[in-house]
Amino acid sequence: MRRPMLGLGLALALAGCATEPMPDVNAGPAGPLGQGPFWTTETRAAFYTQDQGSRLMPAAWLAALRQPDGTPFLADRLARYGYLPNLEDPTTLLPAGFTSTRADGQQVVGMTCAACHTREIALGGQTLRIDGGPAFADFGALLAGLDTAVRPLTTTPAAFRSFAAAVLGPQATAADRTRLAADVRRWYRRFNTIVSRSLPPEPWGPGRLDAVAMIFNRLTGLDLASTRDGMIVENIRVADAPARYPFLWNAPRQDKTQWPGFADNGNDFLAMARNLGQVIGVFGEFHPVVDKRVPLLGVNYVGQNSANFEGLQKLEELIQRIGPPRWPLPVDRALAAQGAAIFARPEAAGGCGTCHAERIREAYGNQLWITPIQDVGTDSREVKLLSRTARSGVLTGQTVFNIGPLAAEEPAVRLLGAAVVGSIVQAPFAADLSGRGRLAPVERREPYAQARDDVAAKGETLRGALPERPPTEAAPETFAYESRVMRGIWAAAPYLHNGSVPTLEDLLKPAAERPAEFAVGPAYDAAAVGLARTQPGSGFLLRTTGCEARNSGNSRCGHEFGTTLSPAEKRALLEYLKTL
Repeated sequence: MRRPMLGLGLALALAGCATEPMPDVNAGPAGPLGQGPFWTTETRAAFYTQDQGSRLMPAAWLAALRQPDGTPFLADRLARYGYLPNLEDPTTLLPAGFTSTRADGQQVVGMTCAACHTREIALGGQTLRIDGGPAFADFGALLAGLDTAVRPLTTTPAAFRSFAAAVLGPQATAADRTRLAADVRRWYRRFNTIVSRSLPPEPWGPGRLDAVAMIFNRLTGLDLASTRDGMIVENIRVADAPARYPFLWNAPRQDKTQWPGFADNGNDFLAMARNLGQVIGVFGEFHPVVDKRVPLLGVNYVGQNSANFEGLQKLEELIQRIGPPRWPLPVDRALAAQGAAIFARPEAAGGCGTCHAERIREAYGNQLWITPIQDVGTDSREVKLLSRTARSGVLTGQTVFNIGPLAAEEPAVRLLGAAVVGSIVQAPFAADLSGRGRLAPVERREPYAQARDDVAAKGETLRGALPERPPTEAAPETFAYESRVMRGIWAAAPYLHNGSVPTLEDLLKPAAERPAEFAVGPAYDAAAVGLARTQPGSGFLLRTTGCEARNSGNSRCGHEFGTTLSPAEKRALLEYLKTL
């Protein structure tokens, strides 16, 4: 089914990468939440609700859904899963980051960036909302909860009758109920297939998600078969390489992105590629159809694609406006100045600047931060995930710029690259590609010809959006991750890419001395700069492994920098990191 996508004007702007330079979010007086002058009530409201093309389920279904004890599924606005209320719309039952969009003649609920990138912390007697921060949401528990709530509708007639009455109303006919039952069964078959095969025995817990595996599973498992349901079930694997949600305020300014740092970054095309993949992972609808009549590529990537390209562009512009949050408590400026000097030291002397200093390079008309990608001994599982293969389905034999021709089985990251790049290239003339590959008359495509050609000419830019081959092919025993600029790092606990270290204080200890387990939640420790040891109301303990099990997904190993600093030097460094 077709959704609103890039218009001609926006397509041409993208093709030329002709956007305004990114704002300096640290310039001028701080905004009301201490996240810079460009972050306002209006931008926050848009960030919480902007549709990006995610389609979880019809809004009427979600409103009628019940928990096992009979209470409405939305009774607590999903707070039990760690999602936060929408401060800009206190009347809605949907949390921040959940959208309600008109699609196919009905309201449909989906998710947007803010669901996974908004957090609250308790610090200094205050509860602080931090937009763009890594959420404490438990996405795995939400998936499991939805599966549990919908299952009785397919197995228990009484449960379905009650649900149907709430969805359809008293005037519904038997035929209406029959259609609804078929729709619910179809929805649940796909949803249960991915949930039952993806969720690991050891839960991700709050604040973490194996997003890469879930995107691979969603794309290769539910979308690539030529059959009506699109499913290649054997492509769905257990998602057991969890990573913490990244903070967003630095994301547009890095020259590399994704935790393993495999994607180029810094212009609208590359941002679209970065964001389009995650839409697929959070319930976007996508089913490519082979059709040699389709201009460019011979596969219709956009006819059955719910991605809202204009919405994704708006979200990227909003993210560019989010500044790093200010530390809300007093800072010892003299001590912080000592810490700044320690930060700037060489790595061998306990400093951080070698990897995390703000070094600039000019690219795509923007000032970008250089993002070193290196192996510092941390958990290896996410990098290894990039070598996972999957059956190519309808993409077998296809070529998209540097990706292809695709064999019958390929690395899943290569299949994702083909899907993402193909969708972006075809977006300018998506209005002419509808249904299952049917084409409108050729004269209707003429207004899009220039946009199509301009977008195609930018294929070289898109080459860096996703790797042509998994990084492990070139260096099979190297497990490298990005080294991010540290602005706002105080607000992003727990640390390392997999969230295996609760505080910055713990990160300055050898791996063997870091906590083997800790509670995850919003209570913050001002001295240790990170999660407090006690988390009231949290029932989840994250159990980590040491360096003997580096590939566990939960290893606290690696990044042993600053461990030889004196206690006084460590205190000074922590004080400085609060100021960034």
